[in-house]
Amino acid sequence: MLDRVLGSNTVDPKTGQVTGESRINGPANELVEKLLGVGIDGRGPFEGADEFAQKALAEAKNPNAAVDDIIGKHLKLASAGGFVTGLGGFVTMVVAIPANVVEFYVLATRMVASIAKVRGYDLSQDETRSAVLLALVGGSDANEVMKAAGVVPTGRLAGLAAGRLPKSALMMINKGVVNKMAANLTEKGVAKFVGKGLPVVGGVVGAGLDYYLLKKIAANAKTQFPARPASA
Repeated sequence: MLDRVLGSNTVDPKTGQVTGESRINGPANELVEKLLGVGIDGRGPFEGADEFAQKALAEAKNPNAAVDDIIGKHLKLASAGGFVTGLGGFVTMVVAIPANVVEFYVLATRMVASIAKVRGYDLSQDETRSAVLLALVGGSDANEVMKAAGVVPTGRLAGLAAGRLPKSALMMINKGVVNKMAANLTEKGVAKFVGKGLPVVGGVVGAGLDYYLLKKIAANAKTQFPARPASA
């Protein structure tokens, strides 16, 4: 289904470079950079996941309370609608993908990464960063992306975060997550085709839908990233 919707790609097994006629190649690459570079590391007025998690831990009584606080604050941002994150031009830089869609996934990425940080995962580790992106699509979709990258799913994404994988596999996973997002939007009828067929969301995604989707992602993240022992 993915090839029929977006066109096909080929991947260099040594470098992880993705090429082909897929119509989302350029925007997908840009979105991956934004999710990792802004959603996890932060930029400008938008706090990174590490800082956000540390503040939640300082304010909460325990890690579980910190996780609940992280989720609650991100749900409030999602339900408010609009460009409440203050990202401005950072999100509009992603060509052919509506800014509100980019902003939602940047917000979701920070939320998931913050949960992972509170529970003991190293956000500077590439495997953890890819696991965070996989948590955005979840379930069978995440397994499908990993299999396409030559990675055997081993249950929770925490297993991926604790492992060591070739850079090429991680690049394929990151790109696969974004492609899966686009395919799912199209299959579920949320998106529409415009221009040359690139699926984009028409209009502003309602705050209620943002809240619902983010809550699902939060529940998945809590399952996928259980607390790690202090020595892990």
